[in-house]
Amino acid sequence: MDENHKSSYFPLWKTANPYSYKDIKEKREYLLKNMTPTEIILWDNLKSNRLGVRFRRQHVIDNFIPDFVSLSLKIIIEIDGKIHDFQKEYDANRQYLLEKDGYIVLRFTNDEILNELDCVLKRIKEVIQQKSQI
Repeated sequence: MDENHKSSYFPLWKTANPYSYKDIKEKREYLLKNMTPTEIILWDNLKSNRLGVRFRRQHVIDNFIPDFVSLSLKIIIEIDGKIHDFQKEYDANRQYLLEKDGYIVLRFTNDEILNELDCVLKRIKEVIQQKSQI
């Protein structure tokens, strides 16, 4: 469904696939309640519009649950832990589908969040600024 048609029926924050949301909802709730240490660190820097844009945690988009998303700028932030070493093909396909839908997907490792947080935040700010100018 194209974006203009979709927005005439659904608010912009309703991005989940309505047919599969009930199946994903429980996993989303678990993820919201059980943030990883690196998600907590990054969330502390994203919440409350701290970078000038609103981010949501674990917001369902189609059939996916990104770690963080700015719906207004269509920016997704993913933190890749060890599990991602074993699901590279799944992650690549997921990223392709999200980018096809107009999202920019930024991926950071746990080590980057823990050891290079300033660089991570700088990269996020650059993308926010680029998307804000469009």
